[in-house]
Amino acid sequence: MSEAPESTAPAAAGHGAAGDAESLFIPEGEGRYTPTEYARGPWDPRAQHGGAPATLIASAFERMQPGAELPFARLAFSFLRPVPLAPLRLTTRIVRPGRRVQELEAQLHAIGPENGKKGKEGEGEGEVLVCRAHALRLVPAPEELPELARKVVEANEAPPLPGREEGHSVVFAPDGGEHRSFAASAMEMRFLHGRPLKGQLPEVGVSSSHTPVGTAGVWMRLRRPVLPGEEPTPLVYAMAAADFGNGIAAVLPFEEYVFINADLAITLNRRPEGEWVGLDARTMLHPNGIAWAQSTMHDERGPFGLATQALVVQRR
Repeated sequence: MSEAPESTAPAAAGHGAAGDAESLFIPEGEGRYTPTEYARGPWDPRAQHGGAPATLIASAFERMQPGAELPFARLAFSFLRPVPLAPLRLTTRIVRPGRRVQELEAQLHAIGPENGKKGKEGEGEGEVLVCRAHALRLVPAPEELPELARKVVEANEAPPLPGREEGHSVVFAPDGGEHRSFAASAMEMRFLHGRPLKGQLPEVGVSSSHTPVGTAGVWMRLRRPVLPGEEPTPLVYAMAAADFGNGIAAVLPFEEYVFINADLAITLNRRPEGEWVGLDARTMLHPNGIAWAQSTMHDERGPFGLATQALVVQRR
């Protein structure tokens, strides 16, 4: 199946520049999007947080037909380059159609003259691939299952997180809150345990300078629409939260090291529910090895999936 641009609504009137809108992205038609400042990430003020393109792509995957009634089993995102705060083009396709199993693919390109020129006499906009994503949709397991199987699964399931009412509200701003950003401006967070990289827990006397502890339990909620006038779905809320494991469960000081995830993989054992997503996260780091962040994902019903991130760790 050939690539097709993700279809969008007409461009919103009156939004000529990033940051003018209250959503993460502004659709410009023909699969093009302009990110706003609410998509900004912590490592470079010119680049996006990984959760922002993940929500855009997941939203596009959910709209793909045929097969939208099938639940997602896995979504995987490869961040090939930093996703810039610049115009983007999204294409999606169904790689493997089927009634029981489907594989979907998306490609996100950054658009601009800095990406090389094309067209007649070297004119026109260049493009560079910045993110590639795949998703697997499967027919769900039967509702009626043997009682023994259900008991065995329940006995080995991760315990539920404490309710978000037990958490402390945090403004999560690793860059010091100098700009609007995805973490500080588009997300609401309540820490159950662990310490934010930056920000404060005034209720318990925790300042913005502290020693990382490597684990965290946090409830979070996306509080901006991905696109203007479009209510996020539970899957989109889950994708917004999934990319935070390496930040909330840091083991290295933000001021001295970068620990940027090169990918994000989410495995789901059921459909997520509601707006709030809880992460029970930890970081694994081995000298001369590979660093990983791993998060068990929760909604108010309990655990529903696992998010993993392979980390690029370097001194600044």
